[in-house]
Amino acid sequence: MAETQLPTPSTLPTSQDVDKETERRNRQLTITIGIAVVVFLALVVLAVYGLTRNAGVTENIRDIFIIFMALESLVIGAALVVLIVQIASLINLLNNEIKPILDATNETIATLRGTTEFLSANLVEPVVKLNSYLAGLTKMFEMIGLKKK
Repeated sequence: MAETQLPTPSTLPTSQDVDKETERRNRQLTITIGIAVVVFLALVVLAVYGLTRNAGVTENIRDIFIIFMALESLVIGAALVVLIVQIASLINLLNNEIKPILDATNETIATLRGTTEFLSANLVEPVVKLNSYLAGLTKMFEMIGLKKK
């Protein structure tokens, strides 16, 4: 069996190490975003240049792009229909499954509240009164000397 070793204080990262690592990651993220922006701008410039060179090619690309946009709108419409069906299913679940559970829980809490009030009035109150009377009687016996502390 391989034993796992607990990290010693010398191997634990310090706050300076964590700060350096965070700074390094931020620098890498900034460089990556910068490169992505430059590549995107270069592609946009090349696309505009290529589309302005030949009108026939531009018309073909436009027509293909319109077809892709129509297909995308069909896919988005289908996704919206599925989303609406799922939302209807969720509402049905909430109304028919969750609401009865919440109603039963509220009824149980009301019953528990009534039971607690009943026990408080009929059991706890008399016991507390009896204890207070006994404590007073014990103190009285101590004062007149019939009972020692």
